[in-house]
Amino acid sequence: MAHGVSERRACQVLRVPRASHRYQSIRDERAALRIRLRDLAGSRIRYGYRRLCTLLRREGWPVNHKLIYRLYVEEGLILRRKGPRRRKSCRVRMERPNAMKVNDSWSMDFMSDQLYQGCRYRVLTIVDNFSRESLALRVAQRFRGEDVVKVLEEISAQRGFPKSIRVDNGPEFISKSLDWWAYFNGVKLDFSRPGKPTDNAFIESFNGKFRMECLNQHWFLTLREAQVEIDSWRADYNGYRPHSALGGRTPNEFAPCSSGPRPG
Repeated sequence: MAHGVSERRACQVLRVPRASHRYQSIRDERAALRIRLRDLAGSRIRYGYRRLCTLLRREGWPVNHKLIYRLYVEEGLILRRKGPRRRKSCRVRMERPNAMKVNDSWSMDFMSDQLYQGCRYRVLTIVDNFSRESLALRVAQRFRGEDVVKVLEEISAQRGFPKSIRVDNGPEFISKSLDWWAYFNGVKLDFSRPGKPTDNAFIESFNGKFRMECLNQHWFLTLREAQVEIDSWRADYNGYRPHSALGGRTPNEFAPCSSGPRPG
């Protein structure tokens, strides 16, 4: 009656059944599922709705890809193939807990350098965020997700699996190979926000030391020579170089007695 026309007359003119006009949806809004979907999409920003659906199924949600696609679109989570110049990074809902013991949390990243003749190579760096140990410095011309998994398997065979690994959103770290390895071994992949290196501050700090104390001090002729020299630096870093965050001790000295809190 807001326009001086009855509901009956308006529906008759528009040929709309009054029952349809009065219908109130009773569809479940699935608020809990929407929240969890937004959380996963925020932490794994390069995952589409199908991979997010797989993750939800692993957690026990009885969903199919069609439902997840509808919620994915309604929540505005559609993955843009080409980002804008000033990208807005995802938000982390919960602060990362501090590592309280060895293997609580690792960090992983890549560095790049070149040989004497100009050939580029990469170094996979992995550290324990609690003991500050350098767990691996692996040199190769290129890496795939399968190569990262092999290095992680070698480390885990010696010291066990971590609870979580902090990584960025590089193609090697969002690969299906690493995702499956983490799932079957109960390891959480903790992804950083784009443009936020402070989300993975431990590995950034380590990479800076590695760059200044090793890579900038040498010019390698071959990948083999680079691996030998880098392994020598890693042994010195873990066993001889004092670390201020560990009370002046080396990572090898701190790790065996690391049941208590780290010194301030």
